[in-house]
Amino acid sequence: MRHPGGTETVHAGSVLIAQITDTHVRRKGDLLHHMIHTGRELRRAVEAINESSPRPSFVVATGDLVDRGKAKEYKRLRKILGELRVPVFLIPGNHDDRDALRDAFPDHAYLPPKGPLCYAIESRPVRLVALDTTRRARAPGGELDAARLEWLDRTLSLAPATPTLIAMHHPPFEIGLAPVDAHALRGRAELARIVAVHPQVARIVCGHVHRFHETLVGGASAVSVPSTAHQLVLEAAGGIPCAVRVEPPAVAFHRWTGRAIVTEIRRTNHPGATPRLRAVS
Repeated sequence: MRHPGGTETVHAGSVLIAQITDTHVRRKGDLLHHMIHTGRELRRAVEAINESSPRPSFVVATGDLVDRGKAKEYKRLRKILGELRVPVFLIPGNHDDRDALRDAFPDHAYLPPKGPLCYAIESRPVRLVALDTTRRARAPGGELDAARLEWLDRTLSLAPATPTLIAMHHPPFEIGLAPVDAHALRGRAELARIVAVHPQVARIVCGHVHRFHETLVGGASAVSVPSTAHQLVLEAAGGIPCAVRVEPPAVAFHRWTGRAIVTEIRRTNHPGATPRLRAVS
C-alpha cells in the first residue's frame, strides 16, 4: 500500500482529490443488511479512481470505513485500498474503532498515535485538514470538543494563504430531516465561527448520511457525499424513519480550479442493481 507522511507534499501542482465514504467493509461473505456486498462495491470505487483521467492526487476516506470496527474488517479494508494507485488518507466514523484502525495501518505515519485522529497534510495547491468527529465507540452522533476545535483553529492559522479542504465524517450542518438531525454534530456552531475567520477554507467535505447535501458553514461551501456501497432513504414512506436502498454507489471528485473547489459525483459501475428498501434502526 502506498502511504504518505503527515507533513509531506503529495503531488505538487495537482488539482484533483477523490473522496470515498461510508464504505462499511465487512468480512468476506458477510453482507450488510443481508443484501449489500460492501467489499465488492469498494473495489468498484477503487477501479473508478484508478481509471480516472486525470488521476487524483490522493484519496480521502471520510469514515465508517468498516461496519463493526473489527480487526478482520480492517484487514480486508487494507487489502482493497491497497489496490489504489494513489495515496489514501483515512478518517474514522462512528462505526470505526480508532485503535483497531491504527493497528491495521501502522505505516500511515500521519495518524496520531493516540487520541482523536486529526491531522493536516501539507499538499499543494490544496491543503488537507482532517477532523475526527467521533464520540464514544458506536455512538451515532458526532462531536467536536474544545480540544479539537482549538486544534483546528491553530492548524488553520499555520497556513492562512493556502486553499484548504476540511474533511470529516459527520456533517457540520443540519439536514432538515429528523432521523439525521437527532444526532447532529455537537460543536458545529463553534466550527462555523472558526471557519468564518479563516477564508482560505475552500470546502468542507463529509459523509455519514449517504446522500449529497450542500450548504454554507461559516461562509464556506460544505457538502456530504454518497456512499460507495448503499444510500440511505431518510424518512421513508410507510412510517419507516430511515431505510437503506441498493442504488448506484458513488465516488466524489473535488477539483481545485485555481479559485474554488468544484465537486463532481460519479456513479460507479453497478450492473443489474434493482432498488430495494430495508428499514434500519
